[in-house]
Amino acid sequence: MKIALLGAESTGKTQLAQALAGHWRGLGRSVVLVPEVLREWCDRMGRTPRPEEQAGIANEQAARVAQAAPHDWLIADTTPLMVALYSDLLFDDASLYEMAFAHQRQYDATLVTGLDLPWVADGLQRDGPHVREPVDARLRAALTRAGVAYRVVYGSGGERLEQALYAIDSIAPGAHPARAGARYGLQSRPWTCERCADPDCEHRLFTGLWDSPEAGRPVK
Repeated sequence: MKIALLGAESTGKTQLAQALAGHWRGLGRSVVLVPEVLREWCDRMGRTPRPEEQAGIANEQAARVAQAAPHDWLIADTTPLMVALYSDLLFDDASLYEMAFAHQRQYDATLVTGLDLPWVADGLQRDGPHVREPVDARLRAALTRAGVAYRVVYGSGGERLEQALYAIDSIAPGAHPARAGARYGLQSRPWTCERCADPDCEHRLFTGLWDSPEAGRPVK
């Protein structure tokens, strides 16, 4: 099973990837976690990439997934789609989308990390909190254009992990050895808003479902 984690900067992708890996390893499953190539590139080069260097980073991100050892679960801490999106946003270059869309369709589940976590500065590749909403909107539009189903994950710590497992189960039923819905006492239904893509509206809907008595959690 291949799981992709996407999202704007400072929305907890890496922490969630590590939490998912730890969860499945704790169940005795083999897990490959593919890290973000851009972060490694910036650390190694001491700068952000130029326009002509974007394609190489996107291709390397895809190659690491293709070259991964046999596994029960593969977790990609971002994919070429995020490189394509930033290349378009920063350099007005949309040439990477076709390759990125083809790669994204290979995943069994795509999760988008929500904007509810506070922005934190971290290295060269972060532009600031003002870019998160535009990137989030572009990402959702790109996934829709590619025909890729996705779920948005909110919460922090263990709650974010539980919601990620629930989301994976809603996209790929039966993928988890013990279905997330059954494991966490949740109803097997999506919480994403199908009428609008406004993050605030979606967050209210999500919170209402997660805190409802049907979800087995106390209403706040």
